Amino acid sequence: MRIELLEKIEGEAFLKFQKDKKIITDVKVIFPHYRGIEEILRGRNPWDALVINPRICGICGHAHLQATAMVLESIFQITITQKAQKIREITRFCEIIQNHIKWFYLVIFHELGILYDFTKVHHLIITINKLLALFSGQWPHSSYCVIGGVTCDPTSFEIYQAKTLIRQIKDQFIQLIGELHDPLNLTNDLQKLYHTLQEKELLLVGKSHDRFITFSQDSHVSNIKLLHGQKRKTKLTLIEENEQKRSYAKNVTYNGKYYETGPLARLMQQTDPFIRYFHRRFKDSITTRIIARIYEVSLLIEKIIDHLATIDLSQPSVVESKMQDGTAIISIEAARGSLIHQATIHQGKIETYNIITPTQWNLSNGTSQNPSVIQKAIIGTSDEKIANLIFRSFDICSVCTTH
Repeated sequence: MRIELLEKIEGEAFLKFQKDKKIITDVKVIFPHYRGIEEILRGRNPWDALVINPRICGICGHAHLQATAMVLESIFQITITQKAQKIREITRFCEIIQNHIKWFYLVIFHELGILYDFTKVHHLIITINKLLALFSGQWPHSSYCVIGGVTCDPTSFEIYQAKTLIRQIKDQFIQLIGELHDPLNLTNDLQKLYHTLQEKELLLVGKSHDRFITFSQDSHVSNIKLLHGQKRKTKLTLIEENEQKRSYAKNVTYNGKYYETGPLARLMQQTDPFIRYFHRRFKDSITTRIIARIYEVSLLIEKIIDHLATIDLSQPSVVESKMQDGTAIISIEAARGSLIHQATIHQGKIETYNIITPTQWNLSNGTSQNPSVIQKAIIGTSDEKIANLIFRSFDICSVCTTH
């Protein structure tokens, strides 16, 4: 048995390996810390959650802020305007894009020893945050998203600035990654990645159950599970969450099964030929999982361009809200997958609050009869360094998971 502390991740985690000779026969993921955000929220005014919850994570704080607003809007029976909805998606897509870019270079390229131009990567991230800040004021830990909409009220000039920035982001992304039209003709840094995986004989490692799940509904995804090639609508009521021994992260399944969530799950529900090509060749290996994250950046850039062209600035940014008691559960797509918030308000106070994060879906601990997504991907591997790379291909976040 060997236990390894994982470095260079958001928070702390341990991998506990069991081996038979050189082959990994079992692996457990242990998150050793406890934060208690859900307990902190109990008894508080619901508006406090808009300040506390974005602090759960320094990477996807925007997603937590929007999820908090959404679950409270569901309880208070509030429908926000199209304008507010598009602004929320623009900023959340910016957060996802900058996360994918950072992860691709700072984690995957670093692990594989691939050289790259950090100044160009840094310049791209700065440009993304400039666009994001036009609407949210700052990143991370912004507070522009409130119950009923958003606090910003952009003018035509700010939309013009945003259109200029998204064109710059698209150009800078293509300079780094290359055009993503033909999977047989990869160029620039994506070509470097593919050739490195090929040279190291890693193209097919990290295959898991090849089943995917998404619970959210927005302009990019639908609430769909993909099992044996069949698509079905997902129901939040079929989620089961259980505590685990020796770890502060909870186990989570859907109808008794483990599913992968995240960019690959989001893209597998679509018929886009680019990612389908890699899935046909390599299934749900690290190759397809990594390329899906980068390819999703190109799709979200186009979504932002479309939103900026169609946003109706004459609509109000926020609608009036009136607090009432009730219970609701919602899902929103964060960088790493479906993020779920559930709340009960009683006599004007938060009675219960529960959060299920994307990393819980991908890094739960199953059994030998019913292995989880990460266990299925790692078991059978003979090299712990490769197991570590497989683990990182899910873009893990300990601080979200041990909320």
